[in-house]
Amino acid sequence: MGGSRALPLSSLLAAAAKSPLLHHHRAHHPLPLRLAASMSSSSSASPSPSPAAPPSASSAIDFLTLCYRLKTTKRAGWVRRGVEGPESVADHMYRMGVMALVAADLPGGVNRDRCVKMAIVHDIAEAIVGDITPSDGVPKEEKSRREQEALDHMCSLLGGGPRAEEIRELWMEYEQNATLEAKVVKDFDKVEMILQALEYEKEQGLDLEEFFQSTAGKFQTDVGKAWAAEVASRRK
Repeated sequence: MGGSRALPLSSLLAAAAKSPLLHHHRAHHPLPLRLAASMSSSSSASPSPSPAAPPSASSAIDFLTLCYRLKTTKRAGWVRRGVEGPESVADHMYRMGVMALVAADLPGGVNRDRCVKMAIVHDIAEAIVGDITPSDGVPKEEKSRREQEALDHMCSLLGGGPRAEEIRELWMEYEQNATLEAKVVKDFDKVEMILQALEYEKEQGLDLEEFFQSTAGKFQTDVGKAWAAEVASRRK
């Protein structure tokens, strides 16, 4: 979706480090401040390898505090179109996860649990970079680079280990459209958007045809095509 202006990673990480929820642990667990300082000194530096140890309670809460931004970052396409009370990035990912959970017509061999996980992490980097969309004029390669950098820092904040690596793998799998699970989740991404558009049209009397047009002919799976057709049929 479109229109948000992404702030520098250093500014966002520094802001996250000042959160009241992080303040309680700051004296003993200064990782967010160290991350912010390292970003300020060298934004182009490669992230250090993640440690193998599982995240501590403090690291987990620091990570979740940063994820709070997903609940407050509004989907920019709706903002640009003047939708009242637009959904957040977290709202969007949550319903995608529910889609993967309840779909009875997933393609054979698809790992449902992996689809659910992928749905709830595919936009996680937007906690830092914001909702960058085609109308922002950011090249696809640059958008991916920013999100990859943000994801690396989020995984470092989590403390590395298997959970951080799983998040990174799921995000990359989705980004590269590399598996059938990724194709299903990408279709759910589009279905969720047009379903939300339909709901806003009915609730607020808007014409959001552009969102339907942007997905036309782009569904990759039978379940995506069937669900999109069902949404379209309810628009009449």
